[in-house]
Amino acid sequence: MSLREVAAGRLSRLVARARSAALVGRTGGRPAPLVEVAGLLLVVLLFSLLHAAVGRDLVAATANALALQSIERALHLDIALRANQWLTEHPALIQPAVYYYRLYYLAILGVLMWVFVRHADVYVKVRRTLVTMAVLVLPVFWALPMSPPRFALPGVVDIIAEHDILGGHASREIGNGQNVYSAMPSMHVGWSLWCAYAVWCALRPSHPRLALLSWIFPLGMATVVLTTGNHYVLDITGSVVLLVASIAVVSVWGHLAERRRARD
Repeated sequence: MSLREVAAGRLSRLVARARSAALVGRTGGRPAPLVEVAGLLLVVLLFSLLHAAVGRDLVAATANALALQSIERALHLDIALRANQWLTEHPALIQPAVYYYRLYYLAILGVLMWVFVRHADVYVKVRRTLVTMAVLVLPVFWALPMSPPRFALPGVVDIIAEHDILGGHASREIGNGQNVYSAMPSMHVGWSLWCAYAVWCALRPSHPRLALLSWIFPLGMATVVLTTGNHYVLDITGSVVLLVASIAVVSVWGHLAERRRARD
């Protein structure tokens, strides 16, 4: 057998292994990559469609926002207007805030890919937490439509609409496929919290102090959504509750799965 035939045989075996791993197998404890991509794209599509369909009642959203404002005043948490005014008085910070608000999807994608490639031991757990957050938040959006401060709080400037890097005034519009009455909880903060949680889970065993730095990202997002007039303090609190509830659901799910495997 010639060297060329040997090389061709080895190459064909490598291609077959790679194809098997991508479609049906596991490598290093990771789920099959193409199956993962297809599944996550389906989750994103379904979430986007359902999110656009729920919580579009303007009257209910306004009433809920006024009730939430009253609660925040009673708790001395009504800082949304002052935070927004502070940002308008510091124009040099407006564009960075808009970039932070708009481009955080890149952080989600980057964290997901990084954990998948470098930290397969925690990937399934954090991916399940991400999907669980998407599932749990939709009933909240349906049951509790909420107008953001930029719509329901007099004096708040819609900073994202005024300085949107995507062009136009999309954040003012409802008929563009976006659901603008889903302020509770803040998913900008929610997904940012997930990013921090995923990085924390991945780095905590080997770099516990470095892992703590990941929580700076959602703190920055909380500041941005407050100052740009997109969310109230209690919206951010709702995001924390959503993450904690999702972690709890995934933990219970994991324990039940282990018990089933032990019985089998």
